[in-house]
Amino acid sequence: MFKVIGDVHPASHYLGYVKYHPDPHGDRQLLGRTYRQNSVVSKSFGILAERPECYVYSDVLGCVITGLPRGQVALHHSCRAALSTIHANPHLVRNARAGADLLATIDRIVSLGARELFGITGSFLVGCFNDRSDIDLVCYGPDGYAAARELFGVGDLIRPYAGDTLMQLYLRRAKYMAGSAFDTLIKQERRKFQGLTAGTGAHINCEPIRCDCDQTFARTSAKEIGHMALLAKITDHSEGLVTPALYGIKVKTILSSTVDEPDSFARKITHMRSYLGAYTGAFRTGDIVHLSGKLVHTQDAHRSGFGIELTPWSVTESYLATLTG
Repeated sequence: MFKVIGDVHPASHYLGYVKYHPDPHGDRQLLGRTYRQNSVVSKSFGILAERPECYVYSDVLGCVITGLPRGQVALHHSCRAALSTIHANPHLVRNARAGADLLATIDRIVSLGARELFGITGSFLVGCFNDRSDIDLVCYGPDGYAAARELFGVGDLIRPYAGDTLMQLYLRRAKYMAGSAFDTLIKQERRKFQGLTAGTGAHINCEPIRCDCDQTFARTSAKEIGHMALLAKITDHSEGLVTPALYGIKVKTILSSTVDEPDSFARKITHMRSYLGAYTGAFRTGDIVHLSGKLVHTQDAHRSGFGIELTPWSVTESYLATLTG
């Protein structure tokens, strides 16, 4: 079972990674079999070693990634449809540990008149939830972002991380963002839609993604040049509030590079693009950010330039973007 990533796909494949795969030692039940959950995108290359047709070059990202050939799609799980289905059939999740919290959240979304702006993803989408399952939501476009801000802004249903629970949030994120100081990581994380449910205290989050009509990357191509670590100032975060996130940046200092004479690129690097949801909405204009990612040349119908790309499809690097203070 694949989780789709991104909003631009070639005619041959849906791009994504293996989220659940058959394994007798797993703890999820799907389609009458035991499955294991995978949370590391790059592990898909190994899981799919006997399925080379699932390796595909992406012009948008400029590298080989994993995906499912369109002709092999057996079942499509729609995040929007799952929300409506659970709302109409609450018995499907009521007995789950976080089931009552999920139902209360859906009721609030419906009362806001925002049903079409939200979807359910994660284990509740595919029906393999267990006692450790979080509540994972997505919202769509600017209207969805505004509705999510209202949903997470009322404390009776979702409590923000605060006090003793801040360490819980730090430990949850620090394993993916090695080296992040407590205060700066918490500052970064508090900008995102996440918290704890008022009922069971389950983690709940909402990732804003681009609306169906968004064509920002529809005609974009990328070519990988090398790898870079640098300090950069965020010059524009308006396109960084949704996944895939696009931030305007100005390079302050290049720390390391696999490219000869890296300083010659400094003035020409103007943006950072992230397919990692962890960095959606995490930065604001004026922030100084430590970036470690791919140096790419990007081009669309109107312009070309250089940028730093954070992609989960890497078996050799962990790409990071963290506040410096």
